[in-house]
Amino acid sequence: MVDTAALARSITWAASKQSYLTARLLADRDLADDCLRAYAYFRWADDVIDRPSQPRDARIEFIARQKMLIDSCYRGNPPADLCPEEQILADLVAHDRGPESGLGSFIHNFMKVIEFDANRRGRLVTQFELTAYMSWLATAVMDGIQYFIGNGHPYPKTPDRSLAVMGAHLAHMLRDTLEDLPLGIINIPVEDMSANKIPLEQVESDLFRLWVQEQVLRARSFLQEGHRYIDTLDVLRCKIAGTWYCARFEWFLDVIQREGYLLRQAYPERNSLPVWVRMAGLGFSITWRYFTSRILHGFSRPDRQVASGTKGNSYS
Repeated sequence: MVDTAALARSITWAASKQSYLTARLLADRDLADDCLRAYAYFRWADDVIDRPSQPRDARIEFIARQKMLIDSCYRGNPPADLCPEEQILADLVAHDRGPESGLGSFIHNFMKVIEFDANRRGRLVTQFELTAYMSWLATAVMDGIQYFIGNGHPYPKTPDRSLAVMGAHLAHMLRDTLEDLPLGIINIPVEDMSANKIPLEQVESDLFRLWVQEQVLRARSFLQEGHRYIDTLDVLRCKIAGTWYCARFEWFLDVIQREGYLLRQAYPERNSLPVWVRMAGLGFSITWRYFTSRILHGFSRPDRQVASGTKGNSYS
């Protein structure tokens, strides 16, 4: 029998220390293992389709099996021949807290993202496709955060709910541009390439750098608007998780801008000590402002009374 919690912890720790710490420190205690399962399964699926040697037919077959697996698990009848990583998904689905919980939306939207990546290698994509791709990812991430952190809390479903994730996704695509191009993964819509004559083979050209600059500005705009939504949340752990998620990609935008919109193959300093210190400082700052605001708000109410037997859940 596979210990999927232990396997998920191992996969997540190896792939993303930030995701691991977010799950361990911020997710609801009874959902922390499932948060790790969610990250680990899709990290594994993404790695499978990203293998350079993976032929298109194999990618398509893999996606078809994973979609079948999701449907089977939600019908309560998962297949018997699961590999350990697929067992992670089966256990995750088995723990779903209901059809409207948000976990199902997270899983199905993230699978759309993986399927899109599996199908687009070696071809140009339209702005319509990239917009849908970004929307699926943004919906998945926000549904996941709000399922695993403060589960059951009535989070606002306003139009700006997913904008921060969209901005982060734009930064992510810029970060991976030079790594993705040799694999035939092109994150520039065909309309932009045609209208602006963007030369994919000359990433240091003025035209390419101008496109990068436009994407940085667009990402910053989304992140700024999305931060306003995050600031309205009254679940402290969710505020921290959302801010950490954004900060990770805001750092990339800062680096890209400092370097004159010239993209690099890799950014190893993203795991450096100063970056971690910055993240810790953000967490402390958010916590301080949160409790200070609560205290000041309480003092400003002349009729402050706490009903007997009531209990807040903003920092559960």
